Order: sequence, then C-alpha cells, then structure tokens
Amino acid sequence: MLAGPRRRARALLGAAVLVAGACGGGADPGAAPSPDPHPTTQSAPAPAEDAPAPADPRFEARIVPVPAEVRARMDGRSMRPDCPVGYDALRYVTLSHHDFEGGVRTGELVVHAAVAGAVVEVFRTLFAEGFPIRRMALVDDFDADDFASIEADNTSAFNCRRNRGAPGWSDHSWGWAIDLNPIENPFITAEGTTYHPASEPYLDRSRDASGVILADGPVVEAFAEVGWSWGGAWRPEPDTQHLSLTGR
Repeated sequence: MLAGPRRRARALLGAAVLVAGACGGGADPGAAPSPDPHPTTQSAPAPAEDAPAPADPRFEARIVPVPAEVRARMDGRSMRPDCPVGYDALRYVTLSHHDFEGGVRTGELVVHAAVAGAVVEVFRTLFAEGFPIRRMALVDDFDADDFASIEADNTSAFNCRRNRGAPGWSDHSWGWAIDLNPIENPFITAEGTTYHPASEPYLDRSRDASGVILADGPVVEAFAEVGWSWGGAWRPEPDTQHLSLTGR
C-alpha cells in the first residue's frame, strides 16, 4: 500500500552521500561511514527551487531555499559560523500535518537539500495515514534549546549542536535527522527512565496511543522506505523520537 510513494521518495535521494555525524543518545555506530569534511559540496541532487510539492487534495508542501527572514530567526541559534553546513546546503520546508485535536496545521522544518524531497514524501504518507503531530516549528522558537523544544513536544530537524555523550556533531547539524513527537517518543536511558516527566507514561513502548512511533507502525515504515533509520531500535538507550538518514 505504501510502496509507490516511497520509491519516488527514495529516488529523490539520488546520489546522496551517507555520511555520519553522531546524533547522540547511546547508539552503537557500528560500521557507519565517516563524516564528510565538506558536506556542502556533495553531489546529491537538490529539490526544485521555489516549486510546490505535487498536488494533493488535502496535503500541501513547499520546498524553498532558506528565506532571509528564516535565516534571521536561525542566526546565532540553530545556525552558527562553526556549523558543518551553511544555508546553501539547507532547504526550508512547509507542510501539512494532522494535529492531536483533529485539525490540520502547517508545520515547518529545515532539512538538508539532498533529503528535502524525501522528507516531504514521508510526511505526505503520514498525513494520509492520519498520524498526528503535536507541533512542528523551528527549534529556534525555543532559542535552539533541545530540552525546551522537547518539553513543548515540538517536532524539529536542523539544529547545529554537538552530540550528547559522544564526540562530533549531531546528525541534526547536517539537517538529515528529525525528532518526531518527542514527548510521546522519548529518549530512554539505560535505566529505563526519561528526562521529561510528561514522557513517563510513554516509557511503555507497547502502548498504542496517538502520536506514538511503533516498530511496526507507519512512521518507521515510511522513513525506512526512503533509507532512514529509527533510533527506537538503539540499545541500551533507545531514542524513540529520532529518525535519521545515517542511522545515527
């Protein structure tokens, strides 16, 4: 049922280089590839500039270079001079999503140009599946504070920050990782706890509740179809909100 859109989404990745930039949260990197020292020069195809996503009766999405007004929101927050990518490597994406109250909202993400088209196709599928998303705003609305963004149950992508508990940049620093409904899908410590009290009811990952990402559910399947991996499979510290291109 979901294969056709995914094949199109995977094709949008083209020759994207799977480079590693550890996301954090206890994943075992295994044999993941080494980071590209010049990720802004990779040859992956970018989505069409200033072009709307394919028409859908309900779902709407748009991919554009990061506008000046969005750059102003990001400067000194999620974007800094030492970041591994610059604005030219990123795209600003707006898209429709269901909320938890039965309505439809327009969310925003900043992601790497090489994955922007695939990200739109994933969220197109999740929209069709009726999967709800609490909030989707730039992490800059929370002063690029990851903890504050999670407390607001905010779904976000690009945030230039160092990896938690390991050397190197987080995958979010390249714009090829997304944290989805982070209260319903917490990072779980090796002791089985969470840093966010509102997430405690969701430590039981067998719970089939609104916005929860399950191993056999539509979110993991949709992202897998475009070559992304789910942090909920990590051990000993699963990061159940985290989806990423590199598996980190």
